[in-house]
Amino acid sequence: MTTPLLPARTYNQNHVARKYTPGKRRLSIYWTWSYPWEAQRDTAAMENRFSTMTEVRRVAWPGFERPEYEAAQFLQGIAGTLELFHRSTLDFQKLSQEATGNAVAVFQRIDQAGFKLPIDERILADCETLLVFGLDHLLAEEEAMPQEIDAIKKWLTREGTCLMCAPHHDVGFSRSREQQQMEYRHHGDALVPRQQRFSQYTRSLMKGLKIPVWNEWGLHPAVEKGTKNIVPMTTFRDLDKKGLLKKVTTLSLHPHLPHYALTKGAGKDVHILGRQPIDMERPHPFTEAGNKEFNCLLWLPPNSQRAGDIVMTDSTHFTTLFGVSESIANFWRNLATM
Repeated sequence: MTTPLLPARTYNQNHVARKYTPGKRRLSIYWTWSYPWEAQRDTAAMENRFSTMTEVRRVAWPGFERPEYEAAQFLQGIAGTLELFHRSTLDFQKLSQEATGNAVAVFQRIDQAGFKLPIDERILADCETLLVFGLDHLLAEEEAMPQEIDAIKKWLTREGTCLMCAPHHDVGFSRSREQQQMEYRHHGDALVPRQQRFSQYTRSLMKGLKIPVWNEWGLHPAVEKGTKNIVPMTTFRDLDKKGLLKKVTTLSLHPHLPHYALTKGAGKDVHILGRQPIDMERPHPFTEAGNKEFNCLLWLPPNSQRAGDIVMTDSTHFTTLFGVSESIANFWRNLATM
């Protein structure tokens, strides 16, 4: 059987704006990192860096022992892991294009070639749904500039827009080594160091847009006993006015998902659509404080300042790194067509 050829791939070219068609949403992904900063971190550093592809291959052996991931064809340093993230969203992009008729545009704050692209009209003009994937380390000090905040606020006054804001986990923020070790043993991922703090850019974006949410911890979802199947979310379908939960019971079994904590004064501005049960067999400061679930899917409906929606869930739910279920595919489709 002949393997079908992949579509031709382009790189390092200017974005070609997509034409507006009523009822056909245009989705764009924005990676908040500086690719050069993240890729060139000292691999001797114990904390706050991505794994190298060599480390990924070693820990996940033999999952990546295929010709396409060998050194002759694939980057083996941190850059390889960043490219792995890019590749892991291709299924989501394919499904979205099939559902909407529009290709998904992918942008980076600073790309491999050193071009910096803040969020402005160049990104927003031909976009109804913007997915902001907050995978920049705090140490990189990426901040949403006032001009970006203003541009997004203006864009959200357009009817039908949706900002998908996805700050990642904040593992090991305590200076206590005992607590860091407890968190590490809880999530159980050898590729994540004792301290890995993400999402300075999305945190500044949330502050600028007055989104009363903060990303905390890195929590391991509960699984059904004797299996590797994630326990279904606790869902609040009566609040799901956009149909995001249609035929959706679970998200990704990612071992260290953030809790989206509501900050003081959140009131009725934020609707919790899904809460994920936590693996209670692995001790963690969050569960020791009496918590059994964490907020994993939020919706902020339009208000007097904006006509658009804001949705919050982790970026790893749009990747294939931890498997793709029918439920996740349904979630992708629901977001693409909401």
